[in-house]
Amino acid sequence: MRAVIQRVTEANVTINDQAVGTIGPGLAVLVGFSDADGDEEIAWMARKIAGLRIFGDEQGKMNLSVNEIQGQVLVVPNFTLYGDVTKGRRPSFTEAASPEQAQDAFARFIQRLKTEGLDVQTGQFGEYMQVALVNDGPVTLIVDTEHLL
Repeated sequence: MRAVIQRVTEANVTINDQAVGTIGPGLAVLVGFSDADGDEEIAWMARKIAGLRIFGDEQGKMNLSVNEIQGQVLVVPNFTLYGDVTKGRRPSFTEAASPEQAQDAFARFIQRLKTEGLDVQTGQFGEYMQVALVNDGPVTLIVDTEHLL
């Protein structure tokens, strides 16, 4: 499981010019799944995202989590995070989970984030989406569960 996490002042996702998810200050998360991702990886990633201390405290130090600032999270499914470009010029997506597997994992991941107490908005799985955001900082992290395997 891979996630690109960005601290944002605002973010939204639209499909066919219709907003399907909009947040204020918080995190924009692009997430992709592999065949190896199960409940352990989903739980670990949700805990990691909920607990990341990447928001400024009263001294401006990154000491607060998205929960502590009462921020929101916009989660967008993105299988291209598993694109392999080491050979040729066209990405290979053989490491990405099948659409059925990934859709199930995405639903379980969203539920797990909510269990962590997060206010979650989402994109829609399998849809062509436009994502707009204002990166705050900029703060961008790449988190991967590969080490758990």
